[in-house]
Amino acid sequence: MKRGCWAFIFAVAVATPVHAGNLDLRLGAFQPRANTGAGNDLFRDDSELYTVSKSDWLGFSGGAQYNFKIARNVEIGLGIDGYSRSLDTAYRDYEHPGSGRDIQQTLQIDLVPVSAELRFTPTGRHVRIAPWIGVGGDLFYYKYEEFGEFVDFDRASLPIIEDSFISEGVSGGFHVSAGLRFAITDDVGFIAGARYQWGKADMKDDFRGNKLDLTGATYTAGVNIRF
Repeated sequence: MKRGCWAFIFAVAVATPVHAGNLDLRLGAFQPRANTGAGNDLFRDDSELYTVSKSDWLGFSGGAQYNFKIARNVEIGLGIDGYSRSLDTAYRDYEHPGSGRDIQQTLQIDLVPVSAELRFTPTGRHVRIAPWIGVGGDLFYYKYEEFGEFVDFDRASLPIIEDSFISEGVSGGFHVSAGLRFAITDDVGFIAGARYQWGKADMKDDFRGNKLDLTGATYTAGVNIRF
């Protein structure tokens, strides 16, 4: 988002009375789309080179979001989430000469979306079942690593070496969300929600020239605490 928009949201958060807020604590799973459509897409290259597929990147996600009312049936939410996935793989078409043993490595990704969301809640505060829909902007912090055994394709003899590679950075994006709050008491409830985010990053460091797909779907459940 624009810097001025973030400043406005922060100012509104500071000025909003505490009793108008509620806190979502959520756990679930994130499924990356794992395909930017570009020729230099990292996930596509991984699928071609290693014994890994798109569906293998499904992993645990969890986070929190503080929501505060700014108008009737309208809230702003400030959230942070986390996703991490580590996969043990091997080359599809290469093996240790002589023994035929797999050339093994580990691929790991960490993703932390920090979000601001405009949420519409077309019900009153005290109803038992309250739906919502939302739209928002995100800053995605990502870190991608590979470590283990690798073929050195820069040398004609294709030696196998121990090495590690890393790329990390921050990229922008946006999302839409929807869900339900189920009140248990006046102050505590159960929540179930879904979110779809869009984003991609031009990778740096050891993966310079690759594109990392940050797009995907998150499904969560948790508790809502009213203040």
